[in-house]
Formats: sequence, C-alpha cells, structure tokens
Amino acid sequence: MASISREILIDASSREVWAVVADFVDGPLLMAPGLVTASTDLSDGVREVTFAHGTVVRERLITVDHEARRFVYSVVGGTVTPLHDNAVMQVYTNGDNTTRFVWSRDILPDAMATAFTATMDQALIIFKKTVESA
Repeated sequence: MASISREILIDASSREVWAVVADFVDGPLLMAPGLVTASTDLSDGVREVTFAHGTVVRERLITVDHEARRFVYSVVGGTVTPLHDNAVMQVYTNGDNTTRFVWSRDILPDAMATAFTATMDQALIIFKKTVESA
C-alpha cells in the first residue's frame, strides 16, 4: 500500500479553509477551480468529481468531524478504481490568520500513487492561491 502525505501553510483563517474542505458537494470546485470542472451529489454520501484532464472519480464520504476539522473520504469508482483508498484532509490553526493543511492518503495498488500524488500536488497549489486571494 502506498502512503501519500502533503502539508501546506495557507495565509487564511482555519475557519475559511475548513468551510471549503467541509463542503462535500462543492468543496472540490472551491478547492481547485479549473482542475476540477464538476462536482455532483449522487446521494447517499457519494459525489462524482470530474477533472479537467478527463478523470472522473466517485468519492464516498466517510466522516466530517467539525470539531477536529477532519474530513475523510474514499474513491470508490469512476474512471479510476483503486482496490483501497482512504484520504484524510485536516485543517489546523497555525497562528494569526494562518492555517496548516494536511492531506494524506493510503492507496492500493501502489502504482496508482504517482497519478494521485500529481493531482493532489496540483490541487494544493490552486487551493492555496484560491483561498489566499479570496
């Protein structure tokens, strides 16, 4: 199983960052506009996210913990179907109007990690820029 972990500092309040992350349906569009072209609620805690490069993933919501500011989801289908996927996004207050954002994922098969890592890295660049300019 491959493990991916990314961490960035965002010059915005943790409240602002959490508002984007915790929005199950629109969060992907708010987080990475341009990279994500659509996010649709399919019901029963599943959303479909479409990326500009053509990938479509169905993601199941596992938990949203507002107190811990922890969001957990799993890719369960679409044009990419891992044998196992568990992704966690967590938002931490890092000081005055600065937020530490941690995004980690465990995925099988290992060979999928390269593509998932590239998309996560691209999304993080856009997310930081988008939230900081809001």
